Amino acid sequence: MTLAKIVVTGKVVKNPEKRFTQNNLAITSLIVDINPQDETLVRVSAVGAIADRVADTVKMNDSVIVDGRLQMETVKTANGKERKVATINASNIEKISGGSSSNEQAPKKEEPVVQFSTEEIAEDLIDPDEIPF
Repeated sequence: MTLAKIVVTGKVVKNPEKRFTQNNLAITSLIVDINPQDETLVRVSAVGAIADRVADTVKMNDSVIVDGRLQMETVKTANGKERKVATINASNIEKISGGSSSNEQAPKKEEPVVQFSTEEIAEDLIDPDEIPF
């Protein structure tokens, strides 16, 4: 088993599953495809407040950024072969875009966050002698 810090982006391939421990602590698990060309799947698990937020906001086909610890394990499959499985114990999961759905409406044109003035700025605001370089 190895542990390493990791940050990945990918597409959620299965709706997150939320469960609870005996102590009523939320644990949410999901599977993220981090390389669509080769279909590289990674398990992601989140605990506590992150688990609640992810279960409520992230759905299948959403793009996410996952930050956490990478844990590699070797498991035996049903036919007796050993297989390496990568799991990320998430410290943060951010949704960066939603999946496409046939019933979604086209996005509305957003107003710019900052409006710049079209007036020209007077050049006499700063005297050239005041510039320190």
